[in-house]
Amino acid sequence: MKVVLDTNVFVSGIFFGGPPARILTAWQEGQIELIASVEILQEYERVCQELSAAAPGIDPTPFLKLVALDATLIEIPPLPAPVCTDSDDDKFLACALTAGSNLVISGDKQLLATNGYHGLQIIRPREFIDRYLTSV
Repeated sequence: MKVVLDTNVFVSGIFFGGPPARILTAWQEGQIELIASVEILQEYERVCQELSAAAPGIDPTPFLKLVALDATLIEIPPLPAPVCTDSDDDKFLACALTAGSNLVISGDKQLLATNGYHGLQIIRPREFIDRYLTSV
């Protein structure tokens, strides 16, 4: 199953645990395929660096290296018109559409509000686990 993780889910999984960490574990175990783009990877890295400064005991480097090596990286075209209130979030939608995935996992209210765009499901981490990982 191909999924796109919004930055808040990826970073929360590293720094805070909970359902986002369970999703990262499922990816590491090969239960899901993580789809990303260079733009998404750059945002993951930027936000991880910011949080690392505030939480020096947590090193996101292994996860960042792993995602660069093991995620399916695709080149994404821009969407024909802005969709999200925060147009910077459009890259997650474009990534899912380009990869043929119908799932974006996010906790971002603005991104969640785009649920249904071109058939995409934008769901929260807990909902993803309950729907797709409980039987795995």
